[in-house]
Amino acid sequence: EVERDAKAKVVGARLKSDGQPVEIGGTEKMSKSKNNGVDPQSMIDQYGADTCRLFMMFASPPDMSLEWSDAGVEGANRFLRRVWRLAHAHVSAGLPGALDVAALSDAQKQVRRAIHLAIRQASQDVGQHHKFNTAIAAVMTLMNVLEKAPNQDAQDRALIQEGLETVVLLLAPITPHICHVLWGQLGHAEAVIDARWPSVDESALVQDTLQLVVQVNGKLRGHIDVAASASREDVEAAARANENVLRFTEGLSIRKVIVVPGKLVNIVAN
Repeated sequence: EVERDAKAKVVGARLKSDGQPVEIGGTEKMSKSKNNGVDPQSMIDQYGADTCRLFMMFASPPDMSLEWSDAGVEGANRFLRRVWRLAHAHVSAGLPGALDVAALSDAQKQVRRAIHLAIRQASQDVGQHHKFNTAIAAVMTLMNVLEKAPNQDAQDRALIQEGLETVVLLLAPITPHICHVLWGQLGHAEAVIDARWPSVDESALVQDTLQLVVQVNGKLRGHIDVAASASREDVEAAARANENVLRFTEGLSIRKVIVVPGKLVNIVAN
């Protein structure tokens, strides 16, 4: 049993069986030879197996040592609660119809792009590199997008349905119990363990517009939105015309404009 200060830092501990004080030392690797293994059952009882599995997979890649952290377990539990809340809020409003991909607005296309970027990232991390921690990070990034996505019409709700299904499928190998329940609540008769791994829709990754960073002498001074097919000349013109860029180049002579396609524009001036 641990004692914590006002900032939740562990300052003392006592053995539960007899109340004797326990010395808190440095971090030490568990091993059979040292007979210092710790039964995770208490954490499973408190947070559930899914939370513990998620923490262990997220906290460290498989080829590195994992340093146990109660705060990390609590963070994993909070994330799963976010997934649960978003899914239940979505389901309670009624399951939507099919998504009309051809009728997506620009904002909806960005949400769908985030969904399929997560699928691509997780597929590479799990299938090729066996790095579950970065696959989980991709799902967390997707959850941030879904929580902020509009939920006004049928298209919005159908898009969130696709996003939640993706979250559940990508997390299922790691947190199978909660995903089994959510998969059924999202309208699927078969168990999530029998569902196919999601596939990337390459067309969803195509961007009509790009947001580029604009620098002046290597320092960030603004952003511009340009068509994905814009020529170098058009990109340069848009960067030069940016209001903030004009403020920082006023009275200076532009010597060179460096355009890194799809990423940034750097204006060199003195």
